[in-house]
Amino acid sequence: MKKWLALATLPLAYTVGATLYARIKKPSRITRSLASPNTVYLTFDDGPNPYYTPQLLDLLKRYDAKATFFVVGELAQKYPHLLRRMHKEGHAIGIHHYAHKSAWQLTPHQLQQQIEQTRRIIYAITGVRTHLYRPPWGHFNAATMHIAKHDYVVLWSHIFKDWKATHNNLHLLKHPIADGSILLLHDNGDTKGADSTAPSVMLKALEGFLATATQQFLALPGEDNEC
Repeated sequence: MKKWLALATLPLAYTVGATLYARIKKPSRITRSLASPNTVYLTFDDGPNPYYTPQLLDLLKRYDAKATFFVVGELAQKYPHLLRRMHKEGHAIGIHHYAHKSAWQLTPHQLQQQIEQTRRIIYAITGVRTHLYRPPWGHFNAATMHIAKHDYVVLWSHIFKDWKATHNNLHLLKHPIADGSILLLHDNGDTKGADSTAPSVMLKALEGFLATATQQFLALPGEDNEC
């Protein structure tokens, strides 16, 4: 009986257990905020999107704000011009798996493929070898920290549920944001569980935030520029 119980708990330990450890124990290699005076870090997941990402880049340029884009590899491959524009305009680019798959669904080998394939795509398009990694949904498995041992694993200090067009927490952008905070937003609404029009709502809220902000917005460090 004990043997069967142990076997039954192995999948939970591999998936949920690893995620809880990362979230609760807070290993030093996982970044949630930075000690950066007068600075906030904007990060955007799930793109690039051919409709919303250009609007976002225009908005950031208007306010001289730099951001970090955690891109899906297959979308980066499909829209390389958007990655080239991100890089040219001073934004950082990070890894968000080749497909938008949870680490809970991946073996260690598959997880390594998801990360490394996306890293190669980003390098082929921009000439930058990124060491920034954010797992989709913030899900870890037991192999994540070993496979990403040379990367900066980036989570967040603020999340706004902006994958929903309604019932989100974007109103919190009107509240004071502490220096060094890492804000998680999304420039693509095509992923599972998201609303396709949600990025338009996010962009409106973000513009109000940028218009009144007193802090600077910088890209996260973690790229080797080899151009």
